[in-house]
Amino acid sequence: MSESVQPPPSADKTGALPETAGTPQQPAGGHRLADLFSRLTLTQLTLLVLVVIFIWQWLDAHTQLNQTQQEVARRLSEVEAANKANQMLLAQNQELVRELGGKLGLVESKYAETQNQRAALEALYQEMSSSRDQTALAEVEQMLLIAGQQLQLSSNVKAALIAMQQAESRLQRPAFAGLKKRIDQDIDKLRALPNIDVPAINLRLDGVIGMIDSLPLAQDAHIQAQKSAAVAEPVEGVWKRFWSEVWQEAKYLVRIENTERQEMPLLSPTQTFFLRENLKLRLLSARMALLTRDEVSFRRDLKTSQEWLKRYFDVKAADSAQAFATLQKLAASNIVIDMPDISGSLEAVRNYRISHERGAR
Repeated sequence: MSESVQPPPSADKTGALPETAGTPQQPAGGHRLADLFSRLTLTQLTLLVLVVIFIWQWLDAHTQLNQTQQEVARRLSEVEAANKANQMLLAQNQELVRELGGKLGLVESKYAETQNQRAALEALYQEMSSSRDQTALAEVEQMLLIAGQQLQLSSNVKAALIAMQQAESRLQRPAFAGLKKRIDQDIDKLRALPNIDVPAINLRLDGVIGMIDSLPLAQDAHIQAQKSAAVAEPVEGVWKRFWSEVWQEAKYLVRIENTERQEMPLLSPTQTFFLRENLKLRLLSARMALLTRDEVSFRRDLKTSQEWLKRYFDVKAADSAQAFATLQKLAASNIVIDMPDISGSLEAVRNYRISHERGAR
């Protein structure tokens, strides 16, 4: 069923609604609003609601738009501030780049200068290295010359070995490996030689020479023995003295002599002096033969010295016996050995030095 809508009561010409009996009296404003709503139809109410909703949405949209504009304005201000900061940073970076560019140019100039100095130092080092090599080679050559002289003139193996070891120690650079190997081979040859201690032999000869002046003569010992026998002869009885005299006479009846043995002559003080000096000269000659490696002369002088000691000196005395034994031992010593040839090392060093000088030029 449809509900019929009654038309509102007609108003008077003044627009006031007739008063209904029994209706309580309301205030004027509220009465008008209620009168207004009572006159609206459903369509009008719907339209009114839509208008209200539209106005509300418009106000809300306007509010959101204002907020958006404010947010955009805030963001724009932040962007502008950031842009200004970026511009400042860009300006600072550009200034820093210019400053770094200037420093880089300075560094490049310093680097170029350093490279030039390095090239100059390398050239100087090469020159000094070449000079040092030349000096080392000259020293090695000199030491090898000394070693060769020691072997040829005095056969002093120990001195030659020391000189060659000193020369080998100067060749520690890899460029000298070939020369070092050659010298090492000659050093091994010297080490393999038998050891002849020439200084010790020379010292023992000097010791015997120093004893010559104090050695007792054989004639002095014979005279002293006769005096001692005469003093020590005891007083004998008559019969004992008689038989002693008989025996002495009997010894002269039969006499056996060695005719090959020469009687030792009695020497005067002058002859004794010259005897000792000649013996010293013989020993000095033996020492010269030792230093020159003349083994024949060395043995001959020592043999002559032994004969003189045995003939003219009292070899039973302690000093004479010691001197005689020393000369016997020295005469049995070998003072000559076959010396190796080390001229190959000297020639190799000399050729290397000459070629190195030509290469440096």
